[in-house]
Amino acid sequence: MSVHTPGKVAVSHLVRDATAAPSMHNAQPWRFHYARGSRTFSLFADLTRALPHADPTTRGLHIGCGAALFNLRVAAVHAHLRPITQLLPDPAVPGLLATVRLDDPDDRIDGLAVLHPAIHERHTSRFPFSGRRIPAEVRRALTEAARHEDADLVFPAGSHLESVLDLIRDAEGYGHMDTRREAETERWTRDTTEAPVDGIPEYAFGPLKRGGSAPVRDFAGRTPVHGRGLADFEDRPQLALLRTVRDGPADWLRAGQALERVLLIATLHGLSSSFATQALEWPDLRWVLRDPDSGAGHVQMVIRLGYGPTGPRTPRRPVPHVLVVED
Repeated sequence: MSVHTPGKVAVSHLVRDATAAPSMHNAQPWRFHYARGSRTFSLFADLTRALPHADPTTRGLHIGCGAALFNLRVAAVHAHLRPITQLLPDPAVPGLLATVRLDDPDDRIDGLAVLHPAIHERHTSRFPFSGRRIPAEVRRALTEAARHEDADLVFPAGSHLESVLDLIRDAEGYGHMDTRREAETERWTRDTTEAPVDGIPEYAFGPLKRGGSAPVRDFAGRTPVHGRGLADFEDRPQLALLRTVRDGPADWLRAGQALERVLLIATLHGLSSSFATQALEWPDLRWVLRDPDSGAGHVQMVIRLGYGPTGPRTPRRPVPHVLVVED
């Protein structure tokens, strides 16, 4: 029996779920085309939303698009459809990152439907987390989530964790000294009075850090934010490094899918999360993030996890801005 072809409203709902994914500076660098005849989504990179100074290779852009791709897969399964995904299907088409054909449902859906409620509950939190440690069984669930998407998740400890924290602090300092990067960041931070559809508004900056070693990026830069409070952050931050074996565009897309799978699982377990991409934005520092003993894998993301406020919902571009439906 042939699967029912989703109507325009259903297609819009699928893309709305996809675009709840995180991206660098909330730039949302994606475009979706849907072909009704073949029931196929095409995911394109929107290079007008690239970050040439912080992300010159577009590695971060690919990771964000990979996260949106994973949400699309989850949304499709939730709608009783089977997403058949192909990465980089046609090198002759610039910017085409993936296709997703919607097929008849079957048992090969890998438990994705249970993740759907977390898509719109997951928000980046730049607030302090408690000292409560993540249980071993939850860490195992997060590690297994990454493996499902051909990635690796590790929790640095001891001297490796201290090295990662030092590198992140150094990288943030370098960024503040780079006027081009500062201007790029400022472009993607928005005042709440502007009714933004992208970027990071002031209400999502979180409090100014008074103490603690948690790596929380201060998007305010040198500009004070009226009414912004001070807070002590955790002294023993719980970080996870997401790694891939190789380091090309397809691997970055896999990393994005692994990242979102980890984040949705974390959300279902009551964890909050944020990102520490500062050292990843400097190639020399990114290399040093590797485990000093094994040297294994290419670090694609540094995730801060813990128990605390979930963070506010950040703006999203309206679906008609990112979706084209073709007959």
